[in-house]
Amino acid sequence: MVQKAPVNPNFFEKIAEIRKWVIVILVGLVLFFGYKYFSLKNNTSTVEYDTALIQEQIKNVGKLVVTEGHFSQVMTYKDQNKYFGDLISFDKKALVVINADVTVSFDLRQVKYDIDAPNKTVTITNIPPEEIKISPDIKYYSVDQSTFNEFTGDDYNKINKIAKDNLAKKVDKSTLKSNAKNRLISELSKILIVTNSMGWKLKYEGEVVNNTNSFEQKLKP
Repeated sequence: MVQKAPVNPNFFEKIAEIRKWVIVILVGLVLFFGYKYFSLKNNTSTVEYDTALIQEQIKNVGKLVVTEGHFSQVMTYKDQNKYFGDLISFDKKALVVINADVTVSFDLRQVKYDIDAPNKTVTITNIPPEEIKISPDIKYYSVDQSTFNEFTGDDYNKINKIAKDNLAKKVDKSTLKSNAKNRLISELSKILIVTNSMGWKLKYEGEVVNNTNSFEQKLKP
């Protein structure tokens, strides 16, 4: 008759201990992966929220920024037709008064940008150039002409061109363009404030924009 070997009572204790550690490890793994899952989900939601907020801010900035000015000038237009070796001439002249409304605008609806959500970076890829519109009101006084040299459409077109060229020079020398540029920077700075407040970076022309001075340096004529 075969006798069974006696069972070591420590054997069951070891089995129970191993089972206990297996359960502890399994619970630990469940808690770890659960934490990672919900943590990742929360981070993704935060990035999505930040992205939507930045897009909304850029949309709010996307408008037409217009700076207006008024300019006046007086010019004397002269023209002369000569015949027979300058022996005979027929002159025409007029005193011309020009009043013009001038606008310098930036259409910020044309601002283009890329959003790199994983790296929390907004890159402005295009800022539209300024648009200058000159609307002159031209009045003629002391018009003097002869039968052989009358004012024609070509004269009026020439006067209009001269007036606009002179006004463009006045606009360049005025503060109108710089005032318009300051308004542009003010609008773009709203994007900078939002990105900085959320810990994102704003880049333009390959460099990080840290403050409004960075925009001023980049947007200098």
